[in-house]
Amino acid sequence: MRVELRHARLVAAIASAGSISAAAIQLSLPQPAISSQLRRLEREFGGELFIRSHSGVVPTPLGERLIPMLVDLARRGDALLAEVAAQNTNTLRVGNVEWTPPALRDAIAACLPSVEVQTETVDPADAMSAVGEGLLNLALVPSPPNRQSIDVKKLPLSTAVVVREPMWLALPTDHPLAGQEPVGAAQLRSLAWVRYARGHWFHDHEKAAFADLLDQQPESVHRVRGHHEAMSWVREAGVAALTVPTGATKDVSLVPILDAHTCELLLVWRTGSISRSTVGTLLESVRSYYCDYARTIPRYWSWMVAHPEDFREVHPFLTDPPQVLPAPG
Repeated sequence: MRVELRHARLVAAIASAGSISAAAIQLSLPQPAISSQLRRLEREFGGELFIRSHSGVVPTPLGERLIPMLVDLARRGDALLAEVAAQNTNTLRVGNVEWTPPALRDAIAACLPSVEVQTETVDPADAMSAVGEGLLNLALVPSPPNRQSIDVKKLPLSTAVVVREPMWLALPTDHPLAGQEPVGAAQLRSLAWVRYARGHWFHDHEKAAFADLLDQQPESVHRVRGHHEAMSWVREAGVAALTVPTGATKDVSLVPILDAHTCELLLVWRTGSISRSTVGTLLESVRSYYCDYARTIPRYWSWMVAHPEDFREVHPFLTDPPQVLPAPG
């Protein structure tokens, strides 16, 4: 019997899952088949790799030596296959949150000219699951305030920060605070608010920001299910909202906030499914696109240029000449 990549994956799955039954679920294989393959592999190695019990498995002394090597073999083998597959990928399926501007698709397609790019708008939690299940190749997802609340470890996902967006104040254009320098807690307490529905991805960011800025959660005149809906309430009802700059529309005023919270925008992909070189190309393209888009947002681009320490991921693009983008959605 030869030790093959599939055997290394099997041992890695058992070690990671902690039991043969859990590994069978993870690998979508019957438990008897997993047990049979493991026994044959252990005969090849001349001893047991795991001690089995009703509570799960633990490595034997032989397993303590061999399991890390098999796990590394599985990781390296999958990375090699991903590198090969990435060179032959015909379609790249990309998910984005809230809305997917055509210019984003064009930017990704331009950096990968041999690949057909398909984009769709998805909910952040659905995007994570879709990438983990292979329904999407990658997604642009805002991180929760506490990164641990999305248990990436349970999904075979890798992430990279695209940019850290500040959370600013959106106001009607004729509001007395519009166009002001960064506002503080006293000014925020004087405002009437539109807030985000509990099921919306921005709700937890908003809640954490209010807890730090105001030491309390302000009442709202209405709860919305998206940034563009929030901006319509700001414009038509004369209320205030928290938003990331890319969530605002041009018919409202953005005002910086002192000690503003930030929201990380992540690029998420299934571990081992995309080559490092492709991920690097995508990150560079998306970061460049973000800066081009930021130039279209009144006041935001000048703020980014004036505060490069807050935008270190996109810092190389802050002095690049602008690209012409279509008007946002």
